[in-house]
Amino acid sequence: MNNTTVFAAGVLAALTVAAQAAPVAPQAGKEKCYGVALAGKNDCAAGPGTSCAGTSKVNYQGDAWKYVDAGSCASIKTPKGMGALMPHKG
Repeated sequence: MNNTTVFAAGVLAALTVAAQAAPVAPQAGKEKCYGVALAGKNDCAAGPGTSCAGTSKVNYQGDAWKYVDAGSCASIKTPKGMGALMPHKG
């Protein structure tokens, strides 16, 4: 590979990461629910060492949220407990 190819690949990789790291836009009829997202499937807020959407490291990470239907968060049961409207350890 030449330097131009390597540089182009690096730029493409950086743009891909930046696009994934943006928060998901607010959604009508939805609420943020912490602790219910699977690893890499969060909509945003995934704590230290992560940047945003798609960056959670473990399933049901307590400081990562996912949009769910409004009013349903507290009734979502995971192997680590119930969904929450505020971040928590977990």
